[in-house]
Amino acid sequence: MDLFITYLFKSPQLFFTWLLVVVFSICCHEFMHAWIALKQGDPTAADAGHLTLNPLRQMGTMSLIMLAICGIAWGAVPVRPQLMRRRHSDALVSFAGPATNLVLFFVFSVLFYFLGGLGEAALLLFKLGALLNMVLFIFNMLPIPGFDGFSILSSFFPRLREFNSEWMTGIYFIMFFLIFFSFEYLWLAADFLLDLLLYGMQLVFG
Repeated sequence: MDLFITYLFKSPQLFFTWLLVVVFSICCHEFMHAWIALKQGDPTAADAGHLTLNPLRQMGTMSLIMLAICGIAWGAVPVRPQLMRRRHSDALVSFAGPATNLVLFFVFSVLFYFLGGLGEAALLLFKLGALLNMVLFIFNMLPIPGFDGFSILSSFFPRLREFNSEWMTGIYFIMFFLIFFSFEYLWLAADFLLDLLLYGMQLVFG
């Protein structure tokens, strides 16, 4: 399998569109974590400068380098649930990121339906935006340690946080394989959901 960076020469439009969509989507995801955390009483991420869409702050240099080379990236914001006002505030903060990706899925889908005819560049941008954000939503909602889905679940079932180090090592090993071997299936699922939404919009708008 070729490294993603080879698309810089094989298909520059795809390369730069992918970079734009990934960076924008991850930065929006992390921004909402930070903003909701602040609203719930935890200023940790805000004080660390995460109320921004700056990819250097939200993703970091290594993540951006990996994005350019391999096509994958990540982001993170620091939070302290003990500072939050309500019992399940941390679940709300965790869900804020994936929920943002879900909203972006609908936004990009609508743009794809109504403005995709503007040209190949618009078609590619809006379709990639929709598909990637649905993949991010599904992926981040997986109930696996380190993912938002696990943080949400453990907010309601605190004993899940009591994993020992051997469990955590095994789980992170599973996460590694999930990232590299489930992406194609997540993409197919996202493509199906996009087609379903577009069909629904066609029935409504003609």
